[in-house]
Amino acid sequence: MTIAIGNDHAGTDYKFAIVAFLKALGHDVLNFGTDKSDSVDYPDHIHPVAEAVSSKKVALGIIICGSGNGAAMTANKHQDIRAALCWTKEIVSLAKQHNDANILSLPARYFSKVFVITTSLRNGRSLFGHAF
Repeated sequence: MTIAIGNDHAGTDYKFAIVAFLKALGHDVLNFGTDKSDSVDYPDHIHPVAEAVSSKKVALGIIICGSGNGAAMTANKHQDIRAALCWTKEIVSLAKQHNDANILSLPARYFSKVFVITTSLRNGRSLFGHAF
C-alpha cells in the first residue's frame, strides 16, 4: 500500500519514526513534509497529501502539525477527504468506523513518538483497514 505523509516543523521527528515503521511493514511512503525543524507553513505540506489521497494516487494519508487541527482543516478542504484529528486508539477506531476517515491527523505537541507508533498506528489499525 502507498501512504502519503506530510508535516510541518513540529512533526519532523514524528514523520521519520512513522515512515520507518511503515516501511518496515512493507508500505511505500510518499513524503510531502519538511525534513527540517526550521519553521514552515503547514498548508504547503498538507495540501499535497490531500491531493494525493483525493486523486487516488495513494490509498491513505498521515498529516502532522503542532496541534493537528490546522492540518486536518486544511486537508478537509479537498473533495473526498475525511481527515480525522486523532490522539487515542479509540478515536482512531471511531474515525474509521463512523466517519470513513482516509487521512489521520496527529498533534505532534501533545503526545510522544512512542505513543504515535504504539497506540495511534499499531493499536489503531482499523483506521486504515488493518493496513498497519
